[in-house]
Amino acid sequence: MSIMMNDGMDALLAARIRREREARGWSLAELAAQSGVSRAMISKVERAESSPTAALLGRLSGALGLTVSALLARAEADGGPGRVLRAAEQPRWTDPGTGYLRRAVSPPGAEPELVEVELPPGARVPYPAESYRFLRGQVLWVRSGRLEVEEGEERHSLRAGDCLAYDLSTPRDCAMENPSATTPCRYVVAVVRR
Repeated sequence: MSIMMNDGMDALLAARIRREREARGWSLAELAAQSGVSRAMISKVERAESSPTAALLGRLSGALGLTVSALLARAEADGGPGRVLRAAEQPRWTDPGTGYLRRAVSPPGAEPELVEVELPPGARVPYPAESYRFLRGQVLWVRSGRLEVEEGEERHSLRAGDCLAYDLSTPRDCAMENPSATTPCRYVVAVVRR
């Protein structure tokens, strides 16, 4: 049994970002210009010397024409195929900036893609509109705790059991925030790509 924690996931993600950049024929400087992320930081991420934050992944994936979820799913798929993904083998990634923990529940390439997230107390994770424009659908289901979801100017206060279908007709900047000072929030996201 191998649990792919940040070390393994960082290596897969580093290689995937480099492949996506090279597939477009872009240099580090071109990806930096498209994403607004420094060339030095992209280089560190591509060498797996730095674990990217969720916000940084949002900027890189948007520039590459992918959602964060699609970029992570492609990196996870690089770890091996299969129709069954055992709980002990589900890839996990932790945002070094917020402690946000992402676990890929569905096998690589499955649709809808299911992701479970644990958002620490007080944590806030922003995603730019670009990270949503490649989705056909996204639904978020809160399993425990509370979650504040910003979709542009709209704000949704969700509690355990509540479910939100995103309005993807016009992608907007979004953010997820755990308003609790003591309790983590756990939620599941189902994603369908275009």
